[in-house]
Amino acid sequence: MSLINKMLQDLDARGSGAAASQGGSSAVRPVTAAVRPMPRTLLILAAVAGVVIFVVAAIFAWRALTRPSPSSLSASAKAAASASAATPAASIAPMPAAEPAPVAAAMLAPAAAASAPASVTPPSAPIGAQVQATEPAPKQVAAAPSQDAKPASVSATPAEPPVKARSAEKRRTEPALRTSPAPARSPIAEKEEARLRGDAGLNKAQQAENEYRRGLSAMQEGRVHDAIARFEQTLANNPRHEAARQTLVGLLIENQRGDEAMQHMQQALALDPGQAQMAMLLARLQMERNGPAIDTLQRTLPHAAANADFRAFLAGALQREQRHAEAAEHYQAALRLQAGNSVWWMGLGISLQALKRNAEARAAFNEAKASGRLSPELQTFVERKLQQLPN
Repeated sequence: MSLINKMLQDLDARGSGAAASQGGSSAVRPVTAAVRPMPRTLLILAAVAGVVIFVVAAIFAWRALTRPSPSSLSASAKAAASASAATPAASIAPMPAAEPAPVAAAMLAPAAAASAPASVTPPSAPIGAQVQATEPAPKQVAAAPSQDAKPASVSATPAEPPVKARSAEKRRTEPALRTSPAPARSPIAEKEEARLRGDAGLNKAQQAENEYRRGLSAMQEGRVHDAIARFEQTLANNPRHEAARQTLVGLLIENQRGDEAMQHMQQALALDPGQAQMAMLLARLQMERNGPAIDTLQRTLPHAAANADFRAFLAGALQREQRHAEAAEHYQAALRLQAGNSVWWMGLGISLQALKRNAEARAAFNEAKASGRLSPELQTFVERKLQQLPN
């Protein structure tokens, strides 16, 4: 208001000076006073109005410059809320559900889930989850300026600190995620691993024996695939572990994996061709597949010449291939070792009859019939063969 008063005083002084300088008579002065008041009043009012408008405009301009825009405040608030909401979303990871594991792991899964502490962050929620949880915040900050037509420079400037804070938060949490410990293993798994680690100080034969026992336990519990793996590991440590190989072959055959069983038997016979039982089993599978069964048996024959069962089995394989002379020779060798087998007498009679050695064939059939150990079907077959032979 002092400014307005000063302007009024200046105007009054100008008016008094102008009137005195005119030097007119007293008669003329009233006329001048009556004519002048009107312009002077208008000038005063215009000056006052200009000053008021200037002051009001200055006040509004000062407030506008010092007060932050609503768009920048809303962008900052949204960015801060997004950053604060993203941090707990990434740090609080769900506990891993017990995944259904195949047989062997089914018993461990509940124990592993129960023993894992709730405070441990599972490795299944890695840094990718942190990045995904914090990604939407920049999108909200960038979208804020489009809602307001105000200058983009004002709204973009406060948007930077939340992004930097979010990046710093990510850098702090990433090492924690990378170094978070794995979920605690169940006592059963730890015990099994301890036993496996204990094998490190043992020799190959001892390790093979331990694996063989574990394979037997798995087989008794019905965990066939685990048992097969254990037996294979046993043979890897000790290829001459016959019990493990025989059990493994039996499991493979029972589970319709005959080709794998044959491979294991061939490996066994390559190490020790004198395994007569293994050779006969391999030959039987080879005969079913029209394989080289006779070659397999003949490689083992030098080691099983005194084995009556082996000689009779080889005789039957030769007879199946219509090699009756060799079959009759091996039947006779088997009967010399074990004379009371009626089936072998019948087999000898069949080969002798095919060789037209009828008298010897009749004698062999009579021996088979007289033993009384044939099944009714075979008994009928032998009687029919006797009737076919000429007297």
